[in-house]
Amino acid sequence: MENCLFCKIIKGEIPSAKVYEDEDMLIFKDIAPQAPIHLLLVPKKHYANVIEMSEEDAYVLARCIKKLSTMTEELGLSEGFRLVSNKGANGCQSVDHLHIHILGGEKLSDKMA
Repeated sequence: MENCLFCKIIKGEIPSAKVYEDEDMLIFKDIAPQAPIHLLLVPKKHYANVIEMSEEDAYVLARCIKKLSTMTEELGLSEGFRLVSNKGANGCQSVDHLHIHILGGEKLSDKMA
């Protein structure tokens, strides 16, 4: 998508604080952190949300999450973390490109909102 913020970040047209990148995903620091560690895992293939994914896309996303699970120590998440993906206006999705918030670095609130 030519006007997608995250597609532009993936292409390098907009700078980001990259933490990790491979052929399937980019992980970078959120510009408005809600926890001491707040990263975004963004699949490189564009789809607006989890509902738009094909079964093949779901396998790619699973590989991305599995890769994340091997990086917890280096990301400062070994004590725990939360994954959140918002969908649609009622879910407060702010960018229409599937992304997963990775929150950690301290004990998080029991409340999800």
